[in-house]
Amino acid sequence: MAESHGEISGHDCRRPAPVQTFNHRSSKWVRLNVGGTYFLTTRQTLCRDPKSFLFRLCQSEPDLDSDKDESGAYLIDRDPMYFGPVLNYLRHGKLVLNKNLTEEGALEEAEFYNITSLIKLIKEKISEKEAKTTHSPVKHVYRVLQCQEEELTQMVSTMSDGWKFEQLVSIGSSYNYGNEDQAEFLCVVSKELHNQSYSSNSQPSEKAKILQERGSRI
Repeated sequence: MAESHGEISGHDCRRPAPVQTFNHRSSKWVRLNVGGTYFLTTRQTLCRDPKSFLFRLCQSEPDLDSDKDESGAYLIDRDPMYFGPVLNYLRHGKLVLNKNLTEEGALEEAEFYNITSLIKLIKEKISEKEAKTTHSPVKHVYRVLQCQEEELTQMVSTMSDGWKFEQLVSIGSSYNYGNEDQAEFLCVVSKELHNQSYSSNSQPSEKAKILQERGSRI
């Protein structure tokens, strides 16, 4: 349960919540002020991990000093948007992040609160995401270049930036320059694109595919 600016979520937000002083040592309920947002939860939830910061905070004689505000809520200078998922993890054992939150940000909070099982879970999720990116299939983009016979050598030798020669297709026509006939060709070249730089515009064109098929029959 969370509240912002003195109003508890789940209650009528138009009515300011009364300021209450909680006896954290005897009550099963604990009030936390995380970055200006109030959270109300049970001691049992906060004590799920006996090595965590939150467990130590709830002990009858805590070994760490934490300030309280005027309502008796423990003051914690952390991001409340990430504390919500951390608290829910302690409640039901699942990590649920909104689309504007990241695993890396949640890991920072889990390490601050020293919740070992959550740290392990997030690191596994990050590793799985990185593995998917690393092993994603390589994409190719194709280009078709038109050139004359005398231009072929220069064109192939000057290709750079990852482009490589694929196929040469004669288009069956020629131009006459003076007394010499110049055959004309289509040169198919390709380039590998990694997943992060790949876009729909990088798909091989139908023309390139047809030319490749024609070239394989030559």
